[in-house]
Amino acid sequence: MNPLVAPEPHRHDGRTALSVNVNKIALLRNTRHLAIPDVVKLSRQALEAGAQGITVHPRPDERHIRAQDVHDLAALMKQWPEAEYNIEGNPFHNLMPFVRELRPHQCTFVPDSSEQFTSDHGWNLLADLERLLPLVAEAQALGVRVSLFMDPLPEAMARASATGAERIELYTEAYASAHGTAQQAEVLARYTAAAQAAIAAGLQINAGHDLNRDNLSDFLRAVPGVLEVSIGHALIADALELGLSETVRDYQRCIQRAFAPQAAAR
Repeated sequence: MNPLVAPEPHRHDGRTALSVNVNKIALLRNTRHLAIPDVVKLSRQALEAGAQGITVHPRPDERHIRAQDVHDLAALMKQWPEAEYNIEGNPFHNLMPFVRELRPHQCTFVPDSSEQFTSDHGWNLLADLERLLPLVAEAQALGVRVSLFMDPLPEAMARASATGAERIELYTEAYASAHGTAQQAEVLARYTAAAQAAIAAGLQINAGHDLNRDNLSDFLRAVPGVLEVSIGHALIADALELGLSETVRDYQRCIQRAFAPQAAAR
């Protein structure tokens, strides 16, 4: 078993943990040949500012995170045993070699295609359950927690549990798009129902995709049991204005507001 896998989720003060997705830092670096910005240096800065984890999603074409980044960040994370390293990707493409060699705290299985611009849907477990079973089992035998990227479909959570995965990551783009519109309450209710179904099926819950400082608190107030949010694009964009350390602290304040006593009493 991986000695860095803690028996309890990586959380602080009972609140949702923040994992910073550093893909967009790598994307900016890859536009030149100067090795700046430095993905490892900025990941360390995010951890020093209070992030509880680092997420990477290496794609086969290495258009942002490269294989060397995944290894360099694994070395960094050994210096931060209280933080979590989450490697995302399609287990039928390039994810599993990283899982086998590096044994991160968590791997998130995402059903994206090689040419896909960004993740835009969860697993169809009616079609994919059987072929996922051996890969989930393999990761767990290595001491790696498995999370499945899922749409907010309550009826799919029993099938997600049947894979043996410990967690699901709710794909939150639909919520982010509806936030601030007349459809917000209706869409958010789907996530609440999906989370409740996941918990009933014995699953733990992560969430991510287009969460930001405007919509994060509302999401966490409404959706029960979210242990971790993985945030990249909006957080890195905010860092251009606020600086990375202050941005991480501000996202932590968003999480804190969601769990404040006055929020819980609403």
